[in-house]
Amino acid sequence: MERKFDQQLDDLKQELLKMGGAVEESIAQAVKALVDRDDDLVAEVIAGGKRIDDWEIKIEEECLTLMATQGPVASDLRLLTTVLKMNDDLERINDQAVNIAQRAQVLNTMPLLKPLIDIPRMSDLAQSMVKDSLDAFVRLDVELAKDVGRRDDQLDQLRDQIFRELLTYMHDAAGQADTIDRAIYLILVARHLERVGDNSSNIAENVVYLVEGRIVRHQKEHWWQEGAAGESV
Repeated sequence: MERKFDQQLDDLKQELLKMGGAVEESIAQAVKALVDRDDDLVAEVIAGGKRIDDWEIKIEEECLTLMATQGPVASDLRLLTTVLKMNDDLERINDQAVNIAQRAQVLNTMPLLKPLIDIPRMSDLAQSMVKDSLDAFVRLDVELAKDVGRRDDQLDQLRDQIFRELLTYMHDAAGQADTIDRAIYLILVARHLERVGDNSSNIAENVVYLVEGRIVRHQKEHWWQEGAAGESV
């Protein structure tokens, strides 16, 4: 029975990681749909969002069933709790990918406001955070989880940079609604990517809980600096 439970836990982890891979791909496709002005890719991301919603429900049901039937304790209970929380964050990340695709759907009907440079940079950074938060989970690597947390500030800085630049476009538009609308949609895309980073940081925080049993939520300014170069611990 114990060996069966261990196998069930391993299967659950593998299912979560497969879902995580699909979510990573969804972000990449959503931003590509925007950059390449590809409506077919927009439709693919939106359709994939429903599949990932269903996937999330399936993983949650499996977690709750194991909790109810196996009576997990200690590290097994922490693992199931972590999977539940990561599952929720991955679904939220996918929601942001769908939101980006929906913004692209509208922007693709309008002339390009400006070359897209910083948004793809944000996307690359956000995708790396998703990937590394999942890798930290697989490896039980707290240091990698902390590195994901540190990168969240970089993502926030890029978002602010994009916001300031687009505000300039809006100011110079002199009441041109089309320009203002395009700028607002791009600001929203940056906001969605910033939220991807927030959810990736949540996953990283849960890795710390899984490995060390510590809850570091709401301690962003402290936990990911532990052990960093030049920081007192």
